[in-house]
Amino acid sequence: MKVIIKPIISEKSTDQQDKLNRFGFVVDKKAKKLQIKDAVEELYNVKVAAVNTMVYSGKEKTRYTKSGLLVGRTNAYKKALVTLVDGDTIDFYSNI
Repeated sequence: MKVIIKPIISEKSTDQQDKLNRFGFVVDKKAKKLQIKDAVEELYNVKVAAVNTMVYSGKEKTRYTKSGLLVGRTNAYKKALVTLVDGDTIDFYSNI
């Protein structure tokens, strides 16, 4: 099972990275907190202090177009906020 799907890079998450040493990831819906902690520690060689998770349900979206009303849903996903020990950090931009 691939636990970590992708990191979340947004204005809010980069602000939390600077102030709280907290990093966001989109993770597999079935992943537990201990699995997320082990995956982050193995992948980035850091020490994790805490893991907070939240599940987002998909929302229904409608859009009016020339051809009529289009109805769809956004994807549901699970987000994990990982707080690292002081002194550790993750650099997402090092491989660019």
